[in-house]
Amino acid sequence: MNAIQFLEILNRRQSVRAYSDRPVESEKLERCLEAARIAPSACNSQPWKFIVVDDPELKNEIAGYASAGLIPMNRFVVQSPVLVVAVRESANFTSKVGAMLKDKPYTLMDIGMAVLQFCLQATAEGLGTCIIGWFDEKKVKKTLHIPAGKRAELIIAVGYAVENYPLRNKVRKEMAEIRSCNRY
Repeated sequence: MNAIQFLEILNRRQSVRAYSDRPVESEKLERCLEAARIAPSACNSQPWKFIVVDDPELKNEIAGYASAGLIPMNRFVVQSPVLVVAVRESANFTSKVGAMLKDKPYTLMDIGMAVLQFCLQATAEGLGTCIIGWFDEKKVKKTLHIPAGKRAELIIAVGYAVENYPLRNKVRKEMAEIRSCNRY
């Protein structure tokens, strides 16, 4: 793969909100998990665990926790054949000390990088993803037996987009708005 092909993958990655019922091949899912596993992390802490939820009944229950409540959002999540729950694990000692001294949430940054690498690999595999942060964490933790002291930070909906799902143009700030050189 060359640099231009990589940029094409970055441009193709989008939040998919309509999934077909086509099952996700286990080898593709394993490569996505491997991409997440090799993500960088502060002090090589690797403070994550990924719970793959592909049992249809359990997946629908978890999807319900992402779309119920006073403000029903994410109703599309039930369509995806697989949900992957990103759990924040404890950081190692050096990462914890660094986070405390610098007042930076390294474990959250680490999870974000791992989830992004998962999603980029999924895009390269022809899969669609959507990263979900709006869900009832207490119910997800209880249902999936996530221990106290751990956080279910994100849910990744994974599957094949419905046929003819539109590739949207990315609306982003201009380069001049986000870049400066040598000074702010």
